[in-house]
Amino acid sequence: MIKKKLLSGTAKDFIDDDYLGGLIEKNRPDKNAVKDIISKSLGKQALSVEETALLLAADKELTEEIFDAARELKKRVYGNRIVLFAPLYIGNKCINDCAYCAFRSSNQEQLRRTLSPDEIAAQVTALENVGHKRLILVFGEHKNYDANFIADCVKQVYSIKVGHGEIRRVNINAAPLDIEGFKTVKQSGIGTYQIFMETYNHTAYALHHPSATRKGDYLYRLDGLSRAFEAGCDDVGIGALFGLSDWRFDVLGLVSHSLFLQKNYGVGPHTISFPRIQPAAGVSIDKKWMVGDYEFKKLVAILRLAVPYTGMILTARESPALRREVMNFGVSQIDAGSRIEIGGYTELGDAQVMEREQFVLGDIRSLDAVMKELIEDGFVPSFCTSCYRLGRTGEHFMEFAIPGFIKKFCQPNALTTLKEYLVDYASKETKAAGEKLIKTELEKIADEKIKLQVADRLNKIEQTDQRDLYF
Repeated sequence: MIKKKLLSGTAKDFIDDDYLGGLIEKNRPDKNAVKDIISKSLGKQALSVEETALLLAADKELTEEIFDAARELKKRVYGNRIVLFAPLYIGNKCINDCAYCAFRSSNQEQLRRTLSPDEIAAQVTALENVGHKRLILVFGEHKNYDANFIADCVKQVYSIKVGHGEIRRVNINAAPLDIEGFKTVKQSGIGTYQIFMETYNHTAYALHHPSATRKGDYLYRLDGLSRAFEAGCDDVGIGALFGLSDWRFDVLGLVSHSLFLQKNYGVGPHTISFPRIQPAAGVSIDKKWMVGDYEFKKLVAILRLAVPYTGMILTARESPALRREVMNFGVSQIDAGSRIEIGGYTELGDAQVMEREQFVLGDIRSLDAVMKELIEDGFVPSFCTSCYRLGRTGEHFMEFAIPGFIKKFCQPNALTTLKEYLVDYASKETKAAGEKLIKTELEKIADEKIKLQVADRLNKIEQTDQRDLYF
């Protein structure tokens, strides 16, 4: 067991299973109540768990109103931008034995490997050569992947620059650290530190995470991002793996976690992820809690309404068709051109190799194909990292975002990073569609001074070697 001295000063098991379960069971569709809650959310106010539970109880007619509200709220807070990134799996050694994960220690089908510095360089080079600017590094939980190792990987990724290519933001998905470990990783220049609780239901958590493992300690994991905040990491990401428990319970768990962080640290999570469990080598999936497409769309829309200012990440676990549809319900970030096999960006072809990946992806289209579809659907693909590098993170981000000022920075930066992609990496078809979109979006900028500045920067990117011209 993990010693209490490793917990944060605010360590508390704030998930009451009986209370959250009771909210789910007792609620019935209430048209007037749901409409009032939707109005509150459209006013950019975070919802309570009780209000969120009422949305979960909505019937199909009311759910359509929830979908409409999620679309509208996304436009009001984030505009039509979609931020893109790619995952880079560094190592799949793991001391845990999570029942749903191909990386679990007892899985003999998994090929274990940790990328060497030269192999990391090759992967990053391949990602830069197609236009990526933002990565999330993924690590199993193992003694070899300690804070110093993670920090060294981050520093190496930032150091690799090929032509106009560079990685401008490195996020982390790894095991919880102690406070000193988080400080070490923070000093390496990371963006967001992401920890998925997987499921917030205590019974389901214990079923899937053996007590003899590090991950089997529910409170230690729940407290992980509190320790990150106390170490100075003011950008954190939470998530649940839907399909391990009642999806409605885990929606309430995510909202509870967001509210807890907001109350204790003055800012909620920077991102929320909501992946569904997918097939994996050596894994037998219990289908009891599998989430259907309709329920998945509903949970995404409800999360958007419950936490208006939090970025929402839709992963490539889902099929291209479903991703295209769900994008409208409040999503602000997606991964694209993703491979999750160790070494997958340089060593593999189009087919996935299950023995080398954590789970099966539903969307392995190229970055350019995803970019083209986003543009055709009226979204502005963005690789912007300016807020992170200018200190507009944590509470400072909220100061900008809550009044809506962030759109004055994000839309111009989205256009300039899109222009970089079109000039440096895009196919002929994607470039033509993107240039047309940029022209349309430029005309929408109301502030003439900003419009002229954006036009000037777009021209410099086209005509010179200048890049990274952000607001």
